Amino acid sequence: MSPLPVSLPFPDRTVAGHRLAERLRTVAGTAPVVIALPRGGVVVGAELARRLHAPLDVAVVARIGLPEYPGVELGAVTEDGHVCYDDAALARLRLSRNRLSDVVAEARSGTERRRRAYRGSRTMPRLAGRDVVVVDDGAATGGTARAALRMVRRQRPARVVLGLPVASDTAMENLRAEADHIVALAVPDHFHSLERWYRDFGELDDGQVSALLAEHRDLGEAGDSRHRARVPVGGAELDGDLVVPSVVRGTVVLASGHGRLTPHNQAIGTVLRAAGYATLLLDLLTPVETGAERAEAAPGVLGERLAAGVRWLRRTPTVADAPVGLLGTGKAAPGVLDAAARLPDDVSAVVTHGGRVDLAEDALSRVRAPTLVLVQGADSFVRELAEWTVGRLSVPTDLEVVAGAEQLLHQPEEWRRVGVRAAEWFDRHL
Repeated sequence: MSPLPVSLPFPDRTVAGHRLAERLRTVAGTAPVVIALPRGGVVVGAELARRLHAPLDVAVVARIGLPEYPGVELGAVTEDGHVCYDDAALARLRLSRNRLSDVVAEARSGTERRRRAYRGSRTMPRLAGRDVVVVDDGAATGGTARAALRMVRRQRPARVVLGLPVASDTAMENLRAEADHIVALAVPDHFHSLERWYRDFGELDDGQVSALLAEHRDLGEAGDSRHRARVPVGGAELDGDLVVPSVVRGTVVLASGHGRLTPHNQAIGTVLRAAGYATLLLDLLTPVETGAERAEAAPGVLGERLAAGVRWLRRTPTVADAPVGLLGTGKAAPGVLDAAARLPDDVSAVVTHGGRVDLAEDALSRVRAPTLVLVQGADSFVRELAEWTVGRLSVPTDLEVVAGAEQLLHQPEEWRRVGVRAAEWFDRHL
């Protein structure tokens, strides 16, 4: 939850959203929904939705206060009618909640009008069981963000993440218990007011907010097309799932021995699609082979099968012309190096994660694709084997140590971090 180094002030809300998206990629969850606080938060949220390839909607919240105490927030009303009072402020001013009944009624009417303006006859998307990212353009006291987070919580999401380009110490303290994770790019020592942290802090009207929502409302929902893949190879068929986002920068074959739909593969695939890559999740072993525990197939066999998956992509119209990257995890890791050696004109970049990459020794001299090797854990023997492998590649390479299997089992965010690192590598080389 600690603030991260960032240059202030932000040029505008769009740039703030871009920087926030880079930080949120690893913690946003699987297939998240972005919920923004209007108005300014919707500009930040739109950029976030675009980069996470996630649907965007709003949480309509109205501040409540009294004319005799200008600038003092006494609470907030959410579009579902609930009131989140600031009881500390009420006690300090010796006011009862009943004293606010008229302004609460007026605020409820206002949230209903704005809800209709932004959403029309549509309802808020279903949040139950989903990962939700709540975002605003900043937080001075945290009052409206707290009300929005509590409204989201009432819909029983799986996880709630709060994203803020900038926040005060007071807001961070007030919001600490309201979200599962908070990402704040900056928490300045002397906050004063939100607008000082943006060079362009222009006002938005309801029409601009509605236009942004219309553009980003269905990202990652209706935009992704899904196809079951049957890849013929050697008299057998491999099972796969091709998911194509609405805008495709390239295609990544995410290969494993089996279990392509496990949570960790799904998490990595979600991050890659958010970055604009179609994903083919491919099992390199058939169900019969998996049942017979033939999980130790030679790298050459895995490479041949992975090459068949790449050829299948070249015959699939939606992605036929897209550059191809390979990502192999565990026992499939040496297979992606073998496949890259077989198809030097078709494979543009390679990432391996875990596994014995040194087993692809016979293919290393023929690999032409830039290769990133992610080594699980700090085991010196495994790292030495990976370094030996990298030393025999004559292409741009990098080697990094990431969380080992024990941490990965219990920290799903680590799998998303693998996806982010892979997306960055493909960004550079595809």
